[in-house]
This record gives sequence, structure tokens and C-alpha cells, in this order.
Amino acid sequence: MATGADMTATSTRPLSDSTDSLLRFAMRLDATLTGLGGLVIAAAAGPVSSVTGLTSMHAYVLGAAFVLYGAVVYLLAARPALRTVGIGVIVANIVCTLASVAVVIAGVFPLTATGVAVMLGCAAYTAVFAELQYLGVRRLA
Repeated sequence: MATGADMTATSTRPLSDSTDSLLRFAMRLDATLTGLGGLVIAAAAGPVSSVTGLTSMHAYVLGAAFVLYGAVVYLLAARPALRTVGIGVIVANIVCTLASVAVVIAGVFPLTATGVAVMLGCAAYTAVFAELQYLGVRRLA
């Protein structure tokens, strides 16, 4: 029979405190993939521009913006209270989805067929993450 001196204290978070795990995971995954993609785009701005129809400068700026977004979202995912920042990231992803589609429809850039596919792929990517993060925010309620 164990006595009080033999027992060790364990500190585990109650299950109700782990409701932010989906949102935190979705934000970190979004940040990581977007940041890595941005590094690739910025490092290969010349080849990316020739394939997509963007200028090298546009590709470099887009890549740098992706890296910045990734860093900011990764830092925000570490906050103890995620609801407000999660909603902000969802809105940012929705705006990026709509902007990508608008760029294709409006013909803002002389995109190649590959460029159109990449822009629409980016729209799909941000829409999927907005949905995943939305599900994470709903779990917080």
C-alpha cells in the first residue's frame, strides 16, 4: 500500500483545455508550409517568373510576403488565447483566396497557363486552411 510520501504529483491539463489543439496545429502548419513555400519562391524568383508570367520582382516580393506571413502566424499560434488571432488568420486566408481568384479573373498580370494554375492552387490552399482554422475556432466555443 502506497503512502502519501510514495505518491508523485502529476500535472496534466484537463481535456477541456486542449480544445485549441486543432486551431494551433492548423495555424502552425499553415505558417510552416507558407513560409517554406515563400523561401522557395524568393530563392527561385527568376525561374518562377519565367514559368508563371510574373516578373522576377513580383515573385521575389510574393515569396518574401509568404515568409513574413509564415513567421507572424507561427508566433501568433504560440499565444495562450487563440480565438481572436485565429479569426484574424481565417480572415487573412479568405482575403488571399479572393485576391488570388481576382488576379486571375481581372488579368492583372500576364499569367501563363501555369501561372493561372498556380494562382488558383494558392486560392484552394488558403481556402482549405481557412476552413481548417474555422473548425479549430468552432472547437473553442
